[in-house]
Amino acid sequence: MISTTTMSLKSNVFGIPCGGRYGGRQFWSQQQLVTILVDKSRKLGGVQCQSNKIAEAEIRKCSAFLESELLSGNGGLPLTEWGTVPDIWRTSAEKFGDRVAVVDPYHDPPTTMTYKQLDQEIVDFSEGLRVIGLKPNEKIALFADNSCRWLVADQGMMASGAINVVRGSRSSVQELLQLYSHSECVALAIDNPEMYNRIADTFGSHAAVRFVILLWGEKSSLVTEAKQGYPVYTYKEITELGHKSRVDLRDSEDARKRYSYEPINSDDVATLVYTSGTTGNPKGVMLTHKNLLHQILNLGEIVPAVPGDRFLSILPPWHAYERACEYFIFTHGTEQMYTTIKNLKDDLRRYQPHYLISVPLVYETLYSGILKQINSSSTVRKLIAQLFLKISMTYMEAKRIYEGKCLTKDTKQPSYIAALLDWLWARTVAAILLPLHMLAKKIVYSKIHSSIGISKAGVSGGGSLSSHVDKFFEAIDIKIQNGYGLTESAPVIAARRLTCNVLGSIGHPLRHVEVKVVNSETDEVLPPGSKGIVKSRGPLIMKGYYKNPVATKQAIDENGWLNTGDLGWIAPDHSIGRSRNCGGIIVLEGRSKDTIVLSTGENVEPSEIEEAAMGSSLIQQIVVVGQDQRRPGAIIVPNKEEVLLAAKKSAIVDSEATEVSKEKAVGLLHDELRKWTSGCSFQVGPILVIDEPFTIDSDLLTPTMKIKRDKVAALYKEQIDNLYN
Repeated sequence: MISTTTMSLKSNVFGIPCGGRYGGRQFWSQQQLVTILVDKSRKLGGVQCQSNKIAEAEIRKCSAFLESELLSGNGGLPLTEWGTVPDIWRTSAEKFGDRVAVVDPYHDPPTTMTYKQLDQEIVDFSEGLRVIGLKPNEKIALFADNSCRWLVADQGMMASGAINVVRGSRSSVQELLQLYSHSECVALAIDNPEMYNRIADTFGSHAAVRFVILLWGEKSSLVTEAKQGYPVYTYKEITELGHKSRVDLRDSEDARKRYSYEPINSDDVATLVYTSGTTGNPKGVMLTHKNLLHQILNLGEIVPAVPGDRFLSILPPWHAYERACEYFIFTHGTEQMYTTIKNLKDDLRRYQPHYLISVPLVYETLYSGILKQINSSSTVRKLIAQLFLKISMTYMEAKRIYEGKCLTKDTKQPSYIAALLDWLWARTVAAILLPLHMLAKKIVYSKIHSSIGISKAGVSGGGSLSSHVDKFFEAIDIKIQNGYGLTESAPVIAARRLTCNVLGSIGHPLRHVEVKVVNSETDEVLPPGSKGIVKSRGPLIMKGYYKNPVATKQAIDENGWLNTGDLGWIAPDHSIGRSRNCGGIIVLEGRSKDTIVLSTGENVEPSEIEEAAMGSSLIQQIVVVGQDQRRPGAIIVPNKEEVLLAAKKSAIVDSEATEVSKEKAVGLLHDELRKWTSGCSFQVGPILVIDEPFTIDSDLLTPTMKIKRDKVAALYKEQIDNLYN
């Protein structure tokens, strides 16, 4: 059974007996709960003051700029600038007031909130958490999907001084339980009753839960037998509790004297974000308010948003990339609409967003959809569209040359004459093709634009953007800005600017961010154009991994440099020629560490899959691949004798056979992988079966018999590419 020190089945934190009954559990009505909890809190405070001549005030924390009246009311000095993430909401409410901030059409009820309303919801939710007993620095799980209430809950938690631990509702119950337990959470905020019903039994038996908050839905939908000793609150109950308490604090000097408020420090941890692959060794990234504020204050040079710009939100908000971008855009008076994969196509056409912030997979899907539409057209229309695309791509290539936006590793500059001739040739080609490109925009590309919007830019991050997708959108005049970062860097380290959008790169570092490329063995800084390990330093770098000092030390050195685990190089400076505007730009060329990033932005830890797969007697060696692909694949060295026996047993070959064809072996190995890796976070898609095992002599194994992933991937690169084609 669950252990809890502050809640029991028939009482709550204030010792109030519950009223009403549902499914074996007792609940107050919403209005009764709001009134009684706040009144009881006031009475208890009064009794304590009367029984003690000198009563100690309860220490609370708050965001100094968001709730400046709390500090000034207690003799504190309110801040006039942002010190925490929630501070942004007071500024935005004052600047953008009645502008629409969020539109959430797919939840019940559909919700639209202005900046003023959003600000009030956040402070009400924050105060509601204080009323029900959440303390500063305590951790609370936020397991839910993207919505306006996720945003309110996230910011309300931060504003109360608590630390939220985030994950999506689709994660397995065991994964959620592991994150909850490892992070030492005390309570849960979850998406809806359906999620509650799915996790209640497991959490009730294996976790200490003080309370649960339903962001959407009503308690009447809870069907799980209630054996737990904690209360369940709805989102509305929390905000109403908070609102009533704030009114009491405003109107009653005695109520204010019960609390002493301290500002949250910018170096305090704001959130724990767990990296993928947590089944074996969870790594909770501790991001501080300072880390996230760096992103909020500096992403403007990447996305020059202005009040009224429309953004479409589709990524999970617990993804650091989506989260930081959302915080940033709300400081500029923009309007965000929440959509889903199912509704994305229609919402792009209906909502016509100025910007789309997403992962490469979304742009790949849009690219495939556009090509499918072109290929399904009549023969004449299809040929015209394909011809225009070739013309536009050639035009854009010439344009990149004369604008000096072509990447090179060569530190040697071309001669002045060669650079001039190159420029003249590119200018001439572009001048000839420009009228045709403009015609294509008018009769072909304009229709594409009207169907997907993205009139200012699409920002891609969370994985590598394929070159053919990048060039396609450039050709049809939709700007795609590729960015780069890690959860450990809050996350954006670098991104392409609209004024310097160099294809094939991840752009320049953000302000106040240092990047260097070092030798993987000596840690010596390499000159521009040389490939090595990318390291970064600055106010965006995490505080560390929660309860994991060893992993923290491995990731961040004594001088504050984060080892990203990525391989890359920095473009050399040229003053003339086709690369003259590329100096200092970062180019990535793979990963040195094992984690694989899919085109969806999801991280795959290959060791989990490999260890599970090695339980099969049919598999001798395996290397999981799939960097920047939709799903992981695998290179497998089979145990030929065991494969033959299994084939005979399954009657795939006759009993006299001496070998199994590669096609039949692939089928057998697929079945084995499904069986042995069914409990893994990801399932393997395509597989490549090879005959030669990895050995020390072939330089594919280390002396300690570890597979050299980078060398295996490089050796079989062509075959791996063919797997996905």
